[in-house]
Amino acid sequence: DVAVNAGKAAFQTWHDLGPQGRAKLMFKLADLMDRERQTLAEVEAWDNGKMVTIAALVDLSNVIDTIRYHAGWCDKLNDGRVIDLGKANTFTYTTVEPFGVVGQIIPWNFPLAMMGWKLAPALATGNCIVMKTSEKTPLSALKVCELIVEAGFPPGVVNVLSGYGPTAGDAISRHMGISKVAFTGSTGVGRKVMIAAAESNLKKVSLELGGKSPTIVFADADLDVAVQAALVGFTFNHGQTCCAGTRLFVQEGVYDAFMDKLKAATAQVRVSHAFDESAHMGPLVDKLQYERVLSYIQHGKDEGASVFYGGKPLGEKGYMVEPTIFTDCRDDMRIVQEEIFGPVVVALKFKTLEEVVQRANDSRYGLAASVHTTSLKTAHSVAHLLHAGTVWVNSHNLLEVQVPFGGYKESGIGRENGEYALREYTQIKAVMINL
Repeated sequence: DVAVNAGKAAFQTWHDLGPQGRAKLMFKLADLMDRERQTLAEVEAWDNGKMVTIAALVDLSNVIDTIRYHAGWCDKLNDGRVIDLGKANTFTYTTVEPFGVVGQIIPWNFPLAMMGWKLAPALATGNCIVMKTSEKTPLSALKVCELIVEAGFPPGVVNVLSGYGPTAGDAISRHMGISKVAFTGSTGVGRKVMIAAAESNLKKVSLELGGKSPTIVFADADLDVAVQAALVGFTFNHGQTCCAGTRLFVQEGVYDAFMDKLKAATAQVRVSHAFDESAHMGPLVDKLQYERVLSYIQHGKDEGASVFYGGKPLGEKGYMVEPTIFTDCRDDMRIVQEEIFGPVVVALKFKTLEEVVQRANDSRYGLAASVHTTSLKTAHSVAHLLHAGTVWVNSHNLLEVQVPFGGYKESGIGRENGEYALREYTQIKAVMINL
């Protein structure tokens, strides 16, 4: 209640700053985050376990770019338009307006990046924010709050809560003073957010949820390029990525050659602590996630899949798991159907384009996919046929702030990033004047 009331009290002040005033503060915040890049990266590494070098180069660059990109939109939100009704005595137009106070719930896998993806479009469109960070990774957002104050944001525009989902998250989703809620996390919790929103004030909901993304390698692909993309697809951020390429479909003519190359490349992945600059992967976020990943690896073995590489915990300290490749998999196995959220990929062989499209789409999820081929015709055809919000061609996990990101099916509702994200934080008003 305190946070929501602070947002309500700040809303008019935030509005009165005007688009250029809001943009100025957002650009200032981005500059301050750039100044504190190394400190924020180190906090992120301690909090989450991700590699500090990756946090500085990838995560911080992403959040800074996201804030600057949306700051540039502040004075360009001119979607309002005049509607000619063909009547001389009537003037009709639409305006695009903010909701007021919006709720945002972010996950633990990319704390800073997800904070930026949520904050930036909401601020650019004139909203005030009540944000809940994950109970697993609250620290970096609190450091950003210091920078928000230093940048000169009016008190109450951004309110950050550190708390648990069943308490703080549920309170945000149900609060009658919040007009929109945005959530990133698991599909199961996304359902709870929707239920809470429906049972309260029917607030607008946007969700970015889980995935089991297919990586499809055709026989004409550049195998070396495809191997690197597949490796990044399931090991980036230690596999704790919603769009991870964890279902690997390889055409039968190149299956053996591709898998040998992938095994050799995976063997070069060094796993160590987050501050080891020579390492590629660090520990999983906590013991719960560590045990979850190991349990799925055991499920795979029990169901008859073969461990082609990895499959074991690493070391006696920390929650580190070897990057793991399964072969001899069936489409109905749990490790093929369910999101593991760790460095585990399942390899499957296919014959034809039609077959692989059908199998790739046979999932409750539809967040992302990648297609690897040297044929433009194949790339275009398969991208069109896949039920996924993002399709990469000859790459994977390539995210840019200008490009919308979100899912089909049980992978979510709405879009992050790009101009499309702004629509999630605005509502349309029609005005009809009888002259």
